[in-house]
Parts: sequence; structure tokens; C-alpha cells
Amino acid sequence: MNNDNDKTSQKINYIDKPYDLIDGAIGAGFDINLEVEKLRQIIQDKSYSLDDRLEAFEDVVDSEVGDTNLVRARNIEREIGFRQLYLKFEGGNPSGTQKDRIAFAQVMDAMRRGFDTISLATCGNYGVACSMAASIAGIKCKIYVPETYHTKRIQEISNYGAEIVRIPGDYENAVQVSSVDAEKFEFYDANPGGNNLMLQLKAYGEIAYEIYDELRDAPRAVAVPVSNGTTLAGIYRGFVSLYKRGKTSHMPKFIAGSSFKKNPIIQAFINNKETCEDLIPEKIKESVINEPLINWHSIDGDLALNAIRSTNGWAADATDKNMLSLSKLIREKEGMSVLPASTAGFNALLDLHKKEPLVNDRFVVILTGRN
Repeated sequence: MNNDNDKTSQKINYIDKPYDLIDGAIGAGFDINLEVEKLRQIIQDKSYSLDDRLEAFEDVVDSEVGDTNLVRARNIEREIGFRQLYLKFEGGNPSGTQKDRIAFAQVMDAMRRGFDTISLATCGNYGVACSMAASIAGIKCKIYVPETYHTKRIQEISNYGAEIVRIPGDYENAVQVSSVDAEKFEFYDANPGGNNLMLQLKAYGEIAYEIYDELRDAPRAVAVPVSNGTTLAGIYRGFVSLYKRGKTSHMPKFIAGSSFKKNPIIQAFINNKETCEDLIPEKIKESVINEPLINWHSIDGDLALNAIRSTNGWAADATDKNMLSLSKLIREKEGMSVLPASTAGFNALLDLHKKEPLVNDRFVVILTGRN
């Protein structure tokens, strides 16, 4: 990287810190240190070569995104009778969710390909992750949000300088409008289900590699909360790569959980459908608890469904009451504050254990931070 001392030793202005999260948000955030600030200045300085700017951005990603904690939940093991239960806490990412992984990967791709604007539809978490990454890269960010949706994360998105576009209808309509506008105005389209699917799956595949690095083999099962299904499909892709290269002795079972009768992936598995089928939008009622999970159309649902079935996995519904109960259990027994919706995969794992007691082995549950 260019070591121009005049550029990297300039006085740092800490008045505007784009890495801060607003009060009340539970994300790791970025450490405000001289090195991170130096990198941000290089990334946004067009007098540097694109290669130098991309290298600086990659340095930020390597130091701040991913490598989240995998913690053995010994107290919960005693409570539920598992031999080895591990909690993979994606709340350790800057915005508090796994969404940072694909957000930073796509912003870097947008920089590399010369886009000056990134756009996407979101109901909250993904928007925070993308607006944060875009603010570091110095590119514009347009966030399409259903007009009836209100959450404190909207304020975070604005704080990172993103433009919020309110769209009539539901999330699925916001995705459609965002994608049409991206093509029309030549924005980088960061929506799920588009041309960037392989990049998104690869980014989520890093979760599998991190689990392998800790356990030195695949666990017996990986439990994941699902909405569009992209996260589960990406982790599955990561383990397929590890298995094909002889790194693991087996493929883990994939266990999926989502809100009760409000997700096409779970309903397709329960009803033995070959593919995911859209649910009736009018019957999908969101709550404060289930909102991150519900979808009448899971964009990458068939990929997730295939991962579950090809690994002889399992899928189950989770009620708001069950998810709240599990988040309370994790907080009380392990001292970890998690988003209740993220326990849906854990709930499905316990559901399978009740029906078919699982052998003593290692199990991993994916969790995200409270928002």
C-alpha cells in the first residue's frame, strides 16, 4: 500500500465518527483508533490508486468484520442434556448481525467496479450494515424501506448518511422497486436474489470456515434462523467446500427455524413440498419479536431447503413465546444478550431433540445481537 507519510499522518478529526452506533443499539461497533481512521482517509482519498484504496478497505474488514466468538454453552448443556453446545455469536459484528459480512463484501465489490451508489431494500439490520460500510467507503447509499415500517434502526441508517426511500407495500415490493431503480440509474444492486448471490453466499460461507477453525471438524449440526434463507445457504456452501477439500470428516446437518407458519422455507419442509411456495401476504402478521424472520416469499428459500434436505436436516416453527424464552435462557445461563428472533434455529434444534434424541456430539447455534 502507498506509504505517503504526508497523507497518513494528517491530523485526525474525531468530531464525526462514522463508526459509532447510536445509544440503545447493541452492536460491537468499530474501535475508534488512529489506524482505523487512517485507513478510512485512504479509502476515501481519490488521489490514491484504486488498488491502495481497496487494500485499505480490506484491512478494515479483516480487523472488524467476522471472526465472531464461538462459545461453549456449558450451563445450557446441563439444562437441556446436550454434550457439547456452541453458540456462534454474530452479534460481535459492528452492527450486531451477520449482515455486516455481505454488506462489506458488496460495498468493496461496488468500489472495485466503479459504482458511486449502492442500493437495497431492508426492514432494518441490513440497511444499518450497508449504510455503515458505504460511509467508510465514501460512496452513496440508498435504502428502500416499506413505508409502514418503523424501527430505531432507521435512525441509525440516517446517521450513517444514507438516503431513505419510503415505498408503499411490503418488503418484497421494496426489493422489486429498489432493483428496478438500480438498473435504471446504474446503482450497485445489493438486494438478495440478484446477480450478487454468489458473492453473498461466499461471504456467509466464512461462518463455516470460522467454525471449522475452532472445532477442527464439522459439528454434528448447525442451527440457523431463516428468513430469505441466504445465511443458511451460505454456511452450507462453506461446509460443502470444506468437505470436498477433505478438511472435515462429514457434512453437518442443517437445522432451520423461523416464525410460526410465517416462512415459506419452514412450511415447504413441514408439508413435504419440493420447492418453496409463496404464502398469502395478508395472513403474515408481524410482531416486535418475529419481524426479522417473516416473509411470504423467501428469495433464496430453495437453496436453503436443499441444504436442509441434502444433509438430512430439520426445520420447525417457533412461536414468539418460545423465542423470548430461549433468549432469556441464554441471557441468564450464559450472560449473552441476543435478538429473540435469532433463537429460532435453536428452537428447531430442541424440537428435533424432543422427537429424536440427538447423539452426544457437537452442535452449533447461530445467534445475533439484540437490536
